[in-house]
Amino acid sequence: MTRAVQAPAATSLRLDKWLWYARFFKSRSRATAACGAGRIRVNRVLVDKAHHAVRPGDVLTFPHDDLVRVVRVRALASRRGPAAEARALYEEL
Repeated sequence: MTRAVQAPAATSLRLDKWLWYARFFKSRSRATAACGAGRIRVNRVLVDKAHHAVRPGDVLTFPHDDLVRVVRVRALASRRGPAAEARALYEEL
């Protein structure tokens, strides 16, 4: 008899995935491009890699449309859900 083994909860997530899950970008490829262009700061440090790890409590600064968004990561997601679920992932600063 085998028992199901649960994976431990993730403590970090790729930056491009988190931005896509939080619905700041319409596609993951756009989020990846924004990361690669060096337009996103994590905790005041400029990031140019999409695989940069994001954790709850991190502060992200990035251009979005005609605004500069500053958000604090509140939670990590395991999927891209509805807008209400995405809003729970961050808080505006």
